[in-house]
Amino acid sequence: MSTSYLRFAGRRLAQAAAVVLLAYVFTFVVISVLPGDPVTNTLRNPENGFTEEEIQRIVAYYGLDQPVAVQLWQSLSHFLVGDLGVSLRSNLPVSRLVAEVLPSTLALAASALAVALVLAFAIALGTQALPRRYGQGVLRALPSLFLSVPAFVVALLLIQVFAFQLGLFRVIEPDGAWATFFAAVALGIPVSAQVAEVLITGLDHESRQEYATVARSRGLGRVRLFARHLLKPSSLPVVTVIALTVGELLGGALLIETVFGRTGVGSLVQRSVSTQDLPVLQAVVSLAAVVFVVVNLIADLVYPLLDPRVRPDSAGAAGRTPVVSVLERELSAS
Repeated sequence: MSTSYLRFAGRRLAQAAAVVLLAYVFTFVVISVLPGDPVTNTLRNPENGFTEEEIQRIVAYYGLDQPVAVQLWQSLSHFLVGDLGVSLRSNLPVSRLVAEVLPSTLALAASALAVALVLAFAIALGTQALPRRYGQGVLRALPSLFLSVPAFVVALLLIQVFAFQLGLFRVIEPDGAWATFFAAVALGIPVSAQVAEVLITGLDHESRQEYATVARSRGLGRVRLFARHLLKPSSLPVVTVIALTVGELLGGALLIETVFGRTGVGSLVQRSVSTQDLPVLQAVVSLAAVVFVVVNLIADLVYPLLDPRVRPDSAGAAGRTPVVSVLERELSAS
């Protein structure tokens, strides 16, 4: 690897670490100023069954009787060593609570990403392979339509049609295969619109290049031209879009889980908000920030390796990440 790339990777790692720390501090401050006293509302609630000894131990662990600055330092110190704390409501490790529901949310987010990519590439292929008079204009309008309809509206329509009318799945079994598929469809449709828009723009740009004209003059068909020559260079900005939509996938998963009645991170957050279980909320938000930052960091580090047009040294000098610069260049070129 070149020295410039190693310097670029080091800067991006430092920036990613700073973003995670700032996200943790911001979340802690916001949660701390919420009205109510967690000691009184949760720990001393007779319904939770905490003994006085357990209450004093939890208060000492989190420093709940200390100033906010001391609480932040203790909480951040535990987080940096991988200790997510103990739930104020169940007295169970937060890492255990998150581990019980995280697989369901990750399965939904991964399925939604797969659905989004299939839809986006199918729409993009149609815009290049179909003649304009055979629906190409309709295909180009689909991303705007997908973005204009909220995901929860799509979810309710899918439940009404495929659960109540066609009976493909039952709402009382939200973790079944069909239920997971339709939840992924509802979550993946808005994401597919963003990927399709960028991919179509890239394909339109590449199709006007000289090599594409030469390929068509030699009798190469639309589908073969798409697969062999246009797809690869047009897909590079999609890496950026996928990285940027990770936050939307995670945030949308919480909403879709609620609509479909799935047990996941969304239900855990809902319970934690209603019971003011601050350690659980802090852990979920912080882990989401870590996932989002790590995925975008990987995209930034991989992009210069995939596209020789991206030079990390020039990107660093301009103060811009290379993936955003290339994406903007592709969009402006169209």
